[in-house]
Amino acid sequence: MSVSSLTGLSGPGLHKNFHRIAWLAVALALCVIVFGAFVRLSNAGLSCPDWPTCYGRAAWPSHADDAVDHVATQIRPVEVHKAWREQFHRMIAGLLGVLVLTLALVSARRRSKGMAQIALASLLVAIGIPLYMKGQHVAASALAIIGEAILIAAAARWSNTDLSRVSAITLAVIIFQALLGMWTVTWLLKPIVVMAHLLGGLLTFSLLVWTAWRATHLPIRLADAPRLRGWVGVGIAVLGVQIALGGWTSANYAALACGNDFPTCVGQWWPRHDFGEAFVLWRGIGVDYEGGILDGEARIAIQLAHRIMAGVVFAYLAALTVKLLRTPGLRGWATLLGALLLLQVGLGIANVKLGLPLAVAVAHNGGAALLLFALVSLLARLRTPEP
Repeated sequence: MSVSSLTGLSGPGLHKNFHRIAWLAVALALCVIVFGAFVRLSNAGLSCPDWPTCYGRAAWPSHADDAVDHVATQIRPVEVHKAWREQFHRMIAGLLGVLVLTLALVSARRRSKGMAQIALASLLVAIGIPLYMKGQHVAASALAIIGEAILIAAAARWSNTDLSRVSAITLAVIIFQALLGMWTVTWLLKPIVVMAHLLGGLLTFSLLVWTAWRATHLPIRLADAPRLRGWVGVGIAVLGVQIALGGWTSANYAALACGNDFPTCVGQWWPRHDFGEAFVLWRGIGVDYEGGILDGEARIAIQLAHRIMAGVVFAYLAALTVKLLRTPGLRGWATLLGALLLLQVGLGIANVKLGLPLAVAVAHNGGAALLLFALVSLLARLRTPEP
């Protein structure tokens, strides 16, 4: 694809500011991920029991007395120092949604009825929000499903020459991500939803990184590009599994299941554990999962699984780093990947040894996002030489 077609000078093209909006969305998505980790790890995830308002307010109560008559106080008393964190996170996530919607509209502007399809899907989802707030959950869910179906159908029909397909998919993902955020609150921190919410945020981030690089059009052309892309793709897959395990560990409050022991666990290399109970994904609705409900042996099993997979990820990404170091033109990316890998391992060990300090735990989440950034960037940029 020529530079002119990507800059909108000819052919389907991109809007001249598309790549700028995409990179702004990447930066904001990273902020949303890191701040979301701060909210979750500071135990503020249920500090606004209603959704999308916070005790009936667009912002949050500045004093506990401000919400004394609101029905949400029957679920959880107001904690102002936590409520602002949860609602601010929702606000910046909403702003990210606006940027993703803008990318979808701009990329579809030359598709037949493209902007109309994007706008209709978004309108249906928007109409569902007040219906949900009024308790009409079935109608709200139906509108969200129809909106998602419109976006997925459009993405299936469109090619990606103008990035309209990936932009429509990203919008569909972020809408589903908003639903997961809602269920995180209404289903009282259900672990499968919390883990899915984390994965959805990182998937959104990854899609935006890929889109931004493709819109910027700075390919790294190598004859060995297809094989390297295969290596990178496997790296993203194993890292994704580890991120899911990390989300499951956090959602089940199992980060310190082994105490402060590392590499042993409660003084043993292989302590008593219960993998069967540890990985029951669905336990029904109505249970308050804040603080966790699993016993010690189940939480130990989760922590052991996370550590074992961390070893697999480290070995694979270390091998990939060595391979990239030996490839001319990729030594800078190899150095970045290796440094991020060592940093992430160090933060994970520090979480255990230091007793899960908030700053280190949040940084560990940010480190996972940065590792994804490095891998997805390589996936987006590696191409074979032009004829």
